Amino acid sequence: MLHDGYFYGKYHDKIRCFLCPHNCIIDNNKFGLCSVRINKDGTLKTMNYGEITAIANDPIEKKPLYHFKPMKNIVSVGSFGCNFSCDFCQNYRIAHYKPQSRYISSDELIEICLNSEDNVGIAFTYNEPSIWYEYVYETSKKLKEKYPSFSIVLVTNGYIEREPLIKLLPYIDAMNIDLKSFKQNYYRKICRGDIKAVLRTIEEAYKKSHVEITTLLVNGLNDSMEEIEEIASYLGKLNKNIPLHLSRYFQAYKMDRPPTNIDVMLEGRKIAKKYLNYVYLGNIANVDNSTYCPKCNKLLVQRNGFLSKLYIDSNQCPRCGYNIKILL
Repeated sequence: MLHDGYFYGKYHDKIRCFLCPHNCIIDNNKFGLCSVRINKDGTLKTMNYGEITAIANDPIEKKPLYHFKPMKNIVSVGSFGCNFSCDFCQNYRIAHYKPQSRYISSDELIEICLNSEDNVGIAFTYNEPSIWYEYVYETSKKLKEKYPSFSIVLVTNGYIEREPLIKLLPYIDAMNIDLKSFKQNYYRKICRGDIKAVLRTIEEAYKKSHVEITTLLVNGLNDSMEEIEEIASYLGKLNKNIPLHLSRYFQAYKMDRPPTNIDVMLEGRKIAKKYLNYVYLGNIANVDNSTYCPKCNKLLVQRNGFLSKLYIDSNQCPRCGYNIKILL
């Protein structure tokens, strides 16, 4: 449904959107790059407000979030559209097309959340949550004000301007942010974005919410040990307890490169662990993704796929007392 958009201004006889760093200049009855924000007679409208294309009660580990509410479920919802154009997009059917959707009001979504089994909140995921900002913001604010024990999660590319991010962050409990590369050229050519904005989002978000980072290692493009070391070093300087998920690329959408070599993934994890306490591998079978105490190596959370088993009952290692930075 059409809904009034936030964050825009007049630009001659057009309007300019200030939600994300593209700052699209939009002519009447035309869309921005995200394909969901439209100029209607000088007013910015969003066409995917409350339009749900996917909904599921997922294990929170699937986001992936390994250090936030382990062994719990979260109602996960997505709409359509994206402000990136990644050649390897795994959700391109909802990111770059307009699939069938169903309108679910924020009140109805909150009721679904409250009545879902073993559920801790709502995750905005599948497509980029920032481009249906108005619905995400209003639903998150309403849930947190009425039911503060429930959580709001974003799975995001981090490509959002600072003002809307700061407005939203008080209602966000956890984020998984894609850091797709540490090279501006990669962001420009492969994603059609700007790394500086993503790094700014990470730096703002980790101070105010729980943050985990995912980097999809694409064969021959961003999977060098030098680049993995740059990413891990950058995150480690912010906080060495930020979990990093290195995910294996498979052919998708417009990209037909072979899957990333597993030996590269394993070596990448070894490099990253020089700077970070927690590094995990995604899209690889039969790999140990359990969490161990960085100080004494005690097993803390055992994982098998998206299933977890806890050996902790607090945020401290039961053997040595180290603050393990897992939010139960």
